[in-house]
Amino acid sequence: MAGLPTLALISGSLRAASTNSAVVRTVADLAEGLAEPVTYDGMGSLPHFNPDDDIDPLPAEVARLRALIASADAILICTPEYAGDLPGSFKNLLDWTVGGTEISDKPVGWVNASVNPTGAAGAHAALRTVLGYTGAYVVDAATVHVPVPRGAVGPAGLITDPALRRALTGVLTTLLSADPAPLSA
Repeated sequence: MAGLPTLALISGSLRAASTNSAVVRTVADLAEGLAEPVTYDGMGSLPHFNPDDDIDPLPAEVARLRALIASADAILICTPEYAGDLPGSFKNLLDWTVGGTEISDKPVGWVNASVNPTGAAGAHAALRTVLGYTGAYVVDAATVHVPVPRGAVGPAGLITDPALRRALTGVLTTLLSADPAPLSA
């Protein structure tokens, strides 16, 4: 019998006190018994994307990112929006995934943690576009807005509000129970 599914968690923020990273840490905490969470923490160490470098051997951090994605059964992202789009460092991370096939047909969801109802809409539209190029299986029911005010994050960096934790558990279970993507024809 297979073990728990592996869930890759990626924050699109480098900010130390990011609510997006708090969402990722909280989902990792909530995943106990549901999935084996693996959080990617090397975004700041990725080299600038250059197609000339997207060859074997890959830069070490790119190889680590792709190996994490390859080992995952599903991927959950939480990213802020910066100037109406994806933050540059997170777009760089995504650019490194386009040349590989590791994310192809994997269930992917994301959480919009902005307290502004339309916050991150541009970033998530761009995220959907880029994921389309990677062949990811976007699970629409696991692409949700869960507004996380800074005050909802406790001293341990986890979201403490019970209603927010329930909402994140709902995203987690929806993503993990998604039907596999249809095979490409």
